[in-house]
Amino acid sequence: MKHSEYSVVIIGSGAAGLYAALKLSQEISLPDGILLITKSTLGESNSKYAQGGIVGVLHQNLGDTTEAHVIDTLKAGAGLSDKCVTKYISEISDTVINDLINFGVNFDKNPKGEFNFTLEAAHSFRRILHVGGDATGREIIKSLIKKVQEDSNITILENSMAVELLVNSDSVCKGLILYNELTNEHEIVYTSATVLATGGVGQLYKYTTNPDCTTGDGIDLAYNAGAVIQDLEFIQFHPTALALSSNKNRFLISEAVRGEGAKLVDNTGNEFMSKYHDRRELAPRDIVTRAIYNEMRLNKSPNMFLNASIIETSKLLSRFPTISCKCKENGIDITKTPIPVAPAAHYSMGGVKAEVNGKTSIKGLYAIGEVASTGLHGANRLASNSLLECVVCAYELADHLSFTNLLPPKKIDKSILEKIDLYNTPINEIDYNIPNLKQDLKNIMWEKVGIIRNEKDLLEAKVLLKECSKNFKRNRRCLNREEYEYRNMLTAATLIIDLALNRKESRGAHSRSDYIKPYEEAIHSNIIKDNSKELLNVK
Repeated sequence: MKHSEYSVVIIGSGAAGLYAALKLSQEISLPDGILLITKSTLGESNSKYAQGGIVGVLHQNLGDTTEAHVIDTLKAGAGLSDKCVTKYISEISDTVINDLINFGVNFDKNPKGEFNFTLEAAHSFRRILHVGGDATGREIIKSLIKKVQEDSNITILENSMAVELLVNSDSVCKGLILYNELTNEHEIVYTSATVLATGGVGQLYKYTTNPDCTTGDGIDLAYNAGAVIQDLEFIQFHPTALALSSNKNRFLISEAVRGEGAKLVDNTGNEFMSKYHDRRELAPRDIVTRAIYNEMRLNKSPNMFLNASIIETSKLLSRFPTISCKCKENGIDITKTPIPVAPAAHYSMGGVKAEVNGKTSIKGLYAIGEVASTGLHGANRLASNSLLECVVCAYELADHLSFTNLLPPKKIDKSILEKIDLYNTPINEIDYNIPNLKQDLKNIMWEKVGIIRNEKDLLEAKVLLKECSKNFKRNRRCLNREEYEYRNMLTAATLIIDLALNRKESRGAHSRSDYIKPYEEAIHSNIIKDNSKELLNVK
């Protein structure tokens, strides 16, 4: 099996992975360089499809304060956001925003040359910066990719995915095994710093705004290496995805459209959000999602509508060109016709438990971006905090690793060699219909582990997932990318179900019809692979 050595290996090429690679190359002497792995093409990620923008508490935005942003984040997080983490990320937002500008990101400005801040749900102030109107993620990714491709310290490996972390008997990560889709071979990569920047789990659900690559890869890797997984039951369903008849990924209709004045209406054109929250369309995402879901059930309708035609036409088209174009492709003129919308799986608040600098419970293993659970988002992410967290944590990771010995490992113990042997062993070439298996899993998760949950459905989902796992006869090693993704989806889905069953309350994005009230005390849920060390801290 081919092997190589790098000072740092980053798995994932969204905003967190790209920015981390650049900052590491900029700040640290790396004798063996950086390997940036992406299982598809460079930049394909949730970050690329982020529309609304990125939070920036900037000194030139008079009236806004870190304190106000922290209050908004803590309130949206339903008691589980870490105040110290939130405060730190808010305070450093000015620094990283200006750093992104130095990397070529040109945030939208008004005719006076001032940043054109916008408002999104549950924010008390206009503090969201955007690029290209509603193409913030795409433009940030484009700028970062350009810099990464110009950097000689960074080796880019596309069409490859990490399939196993090499953790020794002392719980130290020494590298990974990857699967190269182009050669159909496994390779070993040794490093003293492995960074998970693999994104979320949206593809576990029938309806999602996420691209095809979001299959919970980092969750599977970390969990099977023994890392602590935190709060994975908190899955954010975005309230407004373009609701067409297709079961394919649903196009996001940014929250910023509501921030600019669009109204949610039912089939007859009646507004309904006043029944659910005093902030109406600008209530926290979990509340808006459940409101739309409830109206859909009451009206026996597959969707509700977002009326953006009340926004002045020139402003609407200039502010949301991507959304306007996508809707037009589907026969919808947003200046005249309400947009059909419905909730879709969007973001994972939980993930691999990590500090702001990416440190996990396993030495040498780091997690940043959506795959990580730092305590910022709590039970319900505040809009546009996600891109901010990506770049702040990547920034802090680079600073932390600048004080770390990044020489490749010299000793490989028996436990690592046993894992390598597993991937050298031939396996039965059973022909699985992976697309069908994936769809079955997505249907189970949508119908039984979705927006509103209960014990009966969750237990049924658990049984069904066990049967899926039993019928997929693979012992970690798989034949191709599709099989590895399905393996990872099974792991992440099982963990979500276990933690959702154990959280016998409703809090933030986790809503249970059989436990409708939250507990007075907000408690994090944690789980790790070894059952003897299992931590389920929810009452």
